[in-house]
Amino acid sequence: MFEKAKWIGGQDDIKTASSPLFRKTLTIGNTIKSAVLNVCGLGYGVYYINGKRVTKDVLITPFTRFDKRVLYNTYDVRELLSEGENCIGVMLGNGWYNDIAATWDYEKADWRHYPKLIFQLDIIYESNEIQSIVSNSSWKTADGPIIYNHVRCGELYDARMEIAGWNEVDFDDNLWRNAFVCRGAGGVFEPVIIPPIRIVKTLSVKSKIGNVYDFGQNISGWVKIRVKGKRGSEIKIKYSERLNADGSIDTENINMFNFDELKHTDIYILKGEGTEEWEPSFVYHGFRYVEVLNATDDFEIEARVVHTDINIIGEFECSDDMLNKIHNAARWSTLTNYHGIPTDCPHREQNGWTGDALLSAEQALMNYDIAQCYKKWLRDFKDVQRPNGQLPGIIPTSAWGYNWGSGPAWDSAIILIPYYIYFYTGDKSAIEDMWDNMKLYMAYLDSMSEDDIVNFGLGDWCSPENAKVCSSDVTDTAYYYVDAKIMAYCAKALGRESKSFEELAAKIKKAFRERFINDGIVEGDCQTSIACGIYQGLYEPKEIPAAAAYLAKLVEEKDYHIDCGILGTKYIFTALSDNGYADIAYKMVVNPTMPSYAYWINSGMTTLCEDWEMKSSLNHHMFSEVDFWFYKYLAGIQISPNGLVIKPCFIDGLKWVRAKYKDIEVFWNKEMIEVKAPCNCTLIVRDKKIKLSEGVNTYSMEEF
Repeated sequence: MFEKAKWIGGQDDIKTASSPLFRKTLTIGNTIKSAVLNVCGLGYGVYYINGKRVTKDVLITPFTRFDKRVLYNTYDVRELLSEGENCIGVMLGNGWYNDIAATWDYEKADWRHYPKLIFQLDIIYESNEIQSIVSNSSWKTADGPIIYNHVRCGELYDARMEIAGWNEVDFDDNLWRNAFVCRGAGGVFEPVIIPPIRIVKTLSVKSKIGNVYDFGQNISGWVKIRVKGKRGSEIKIKYSERLNADGSIDTENINMFNFDELKHTDIYILKGEGTEEWEPSFVYHGFRYVEVLNATDDFEIEARVVHTDINIIGEFECSDDMLNKIHNAARWSTLTNYHGIPTDCPHREQNGWTGDALLSAEQALMNYDIAQCYKKWLRDFKDVQRPNGQLPGIIPTSAWGYNWGSGPAWDSAIILIPYYIYFYTGDKSAIEDMWDNMKLYMAYLDSMSEDDIVNFGLGDWCSPENAKVCSSDVTDTAYYYVDAKIMAYCAKALGRESKSFEELAAKIKKAFRERFINDGIVEGDCQTSIACGIYQGLYEPKEIPAAAAYLAKLVEEKDYHIDCGILGTKYIFTALSDNGYADIAYKMVVNPTMPSYAYWINSGMTTLCEDWEMKSSLNHHMFSEVDFWFYKYLAGIQISPNGLVIKPCFIDGLKWVRAKYKDIEVFWNKEMIEVKAPCNCTLIVRDKKIKLSEGVNTYSMEEF
């Protein structure tokens, strides 16, 4: 892989914000059988052979805790090489490896260093001779036109400093300095196992008022510009996801954690030579609007949608266009927040909050072929878990988040996401790979418990203003119980000892019920606490009908408004729908007044928000359980390792529902229901069970 290659650098200064260039020439004299490139550029790299980009992938390399694990990419580059002289070119950016701004302590990270490169190109000729081109001090380096780059803050590009032909054979690099061998990142090498980040779509301007452009959709990515102008003219592009009342951009919500001079701003300085095209290389933003300062009369702009290129495996639509808009908002929020890791938002933080990803994982697994992405991220859990089992609230992390921002509702991602992967795909590899870490976290929970009750970290985050908030000891202890149950389940799946976890779960449930349930009411007497007791299995079966009826009453008393934060929102859809109150959940979703999903959409949102009042981020996925509800209950696609069940909830407000998950398709309206299944399964309609055969099954509603 990198047997002879050396890490090399071009700038011996971690404070630099610029982007170094590297080049190396080689001679090919025979017919090539194969040519395989293994490469890692930290923080980000762009790779060329003979002036052509090796790949359309962008924002390479994936974020990890670099002193523990470093990911490298492999490319087949045979078609880019030719007989005779060839040239390799590389441009590096800071990425997450060299965070030059004070954000979430990444600037204090042990791994932090200047951009660097390790490279090995192995060419096998038809004669079976092998030629290896490796990074070392013979490579040449120079400063490029990117003066500043920060993954969150922005990029400054001075086109006057462009070096024409720098990555081509005929370029004279005599004035370039030699690269130097430098320290590596420290982590073990592993191949990239996830889909790459790509430009997946280009959006045109929907409207323009003054110098503010609206692309009609909240996205992650950047803009591409075409411009003619005077040499040295500076075009400033500011990104935002909302507007002030006067139509100007409002950046307060996305800049609140940004202390750098550039705040979600890109700058392009013209070289003054005809039409110039430019887009940034080492940054991405979360935005719907951009404000362009100093644009010339001859100016064009378009938006690039950029995220991990994950395949879609689920589809949902229905007769209620409000639900369709919420579904699309959930999908946009999920995709635009996946950049090698599941981030909370694509602008102010770009952090891998564990709770956010845990709460949206089932929705994501129904919509996307995302399991492999989660497996990569779970390895990041291994790299940050402390010897005592403790986890931080954001992963990867430099050191921030162990003593704030975590807790059972967040940390349980280490147990529940491997379980979800197995539950929905049948793939045990995640629970096998994470088993020791899952056990270690359970030991940590045990150390934090007293009389089988746990209370630390965050609780029902982002509840509505003036909500009746559930105390964190209720939700924490509930996750402690569920984790023990799931550990027992996974242990059986792996053929391991499960009795100890079963006994622990029984102890926790007993303690929870004695401490928190009184006369059928979970402490807190609110939507979240009651839904938690039902969803997490802490009521006895005979108690659930009364508890569910009471939960429905609580929602009705709030005029069909949700009164939950992110935890209660995860619980309440299942707690209601499993017990005959899906119509209550529907009314809650489409309620036009705040707090509700429909209120967001009616307020112009195209992604889900961080809070019900829309004061913070307008692109978060942590409230996306509603989209899982669309698939599981409105369409009725209920997946389990024990088989497939189709059990739709027929809502008075819906005329029809159509959904697809992998090879499963469901359509129903008032007259008929049709199920296409890849295997024998069970259809349950109004408590009537029918065994379905593989293929298309169609029934008239009159039969039920």
